[in-house]
Amino acid sequence: MLDAFDFFTVVFLVGPLSSQFSVSKTAIVLTLTATLAMRPVGAFLFGLFADRFGRRRALMANVLGYSLLAAACGFSASYGMFLFLRALFGITMGGEWGVGSALALEASSRRRRGLMSGILQSGYPCGYLLAALSAHFLLPAAGWRAMFWVGGAPALLALYVRSRVPESAAWRRRRAASTREILGQLRLQWRGFLYLVLLMTLMMFLSHGTQDLYPDFLHTVHHIPAAAVSLLAVLYNLAAIGGSAFFGQLSEIRGRRWGMIAALALALAALPLWAYGGSLLALGAGAMLMQAGVQGAWGVIPAHLNELAPASARSLVPGLAYQLGILIAAPTNSLEYALKNWVGYRTALAGFEFIVILGCVLAIAGSHERRGIEF
Repeated sequence: MLDAFDFFTVVFLVGPLSSQFSVSKTAIVLTLTATLAMRPVGAFLFGLFADRFGRRRALMANVLGYSLLAAACGFSASYGMFLFLRALFGITMGGEWGVGSALALEASSRRRRGLMSGILQSGYPCGYLLAALSAHFLLPAAGWRAMFWVGGAPALLALYVRSRVPESAAWRRRRAASTREILGQLRLQWRGFLYLVLLMTLMMFLSHGTQDLYPDFLHTVHHIPAAAVSLLAVLYNLAAIGGSAFFGQLSEIRGRRWGMIAALALALAALPLWAYGGSLLALGAGAMLMQAGVQGAWGVIPAHLNELAPASARSLVPGLAYQLGILIAAPTNSLEYALKNWVGYRTALAGFEFIVILGCVLAIAGSHERRGIEF
């Protein structure tokens, strides 16, 4: 939730940051791309560390790193400094998902793994929701810098992790004897790993393609005031939280692949309202259904990836596949923003996501799953 808050803060500040640093909106969108592109570095470093030396230490380092860098962004004196800090932030943000998902799912029972997966992934729209609330209340009162300074507060969580969170018992039992053994898993299972990278690439196209530019789309095309946009973001992220938990639990009953495809079907059905709605009510309904489906599919991902990963590399493999997907999909925002100049903002978003959703369904339907395996 908290690293997503720090990332999505920029989504609501495209206009203010563009004015502050006297650069185009395209340049600010580039900082989002830089953050996404640097995340695989963090996934590799922190994932390898977590599989070799423990989940708790890696998680504490992640929390401290992204909190301090988020706060530092609020002191940026120039666009170059801001871009540099957002790239560094991407490294620390990149390590968190693989380490955190392994620790959480290794601590849950097999019967509740799907629900835990959905609850875990719902932290992402929760972070988006917090960013929207901050944009609505904090931004007008205290300015854009304060939104980044608030992002430094999660550093205190490192103390909680240190004092209250136990190390994973599954990691202790399956701990790799060396770094070479962990890396060897990538070589032995390279085909499965490449599939996970492909799946994560498509899923990143789905999530970032429907979330990052949507506030700017509502403001630019439909002339919805910033305050109303942030409130609408609150609503569609509440729907996303519910969808994540619902489809995560559904995957425990019907299977991981079936649960994801059902969520994607909902997103596909919502596409016309989401992009072409003619009123605020229609757009709001489309956005809520869209994010319930998008994050519903994502709610299955932590369990699905951790079940497909080898035991001795359960932080590295899912985390690195996840973040390499981010790297490949990093130009999503720039592509959509450029495409709007050719076909219009509505068709750029809708056409892009129509193709992505179909690709996700094909990739999932043609794969396998290991639901309920013993960690």
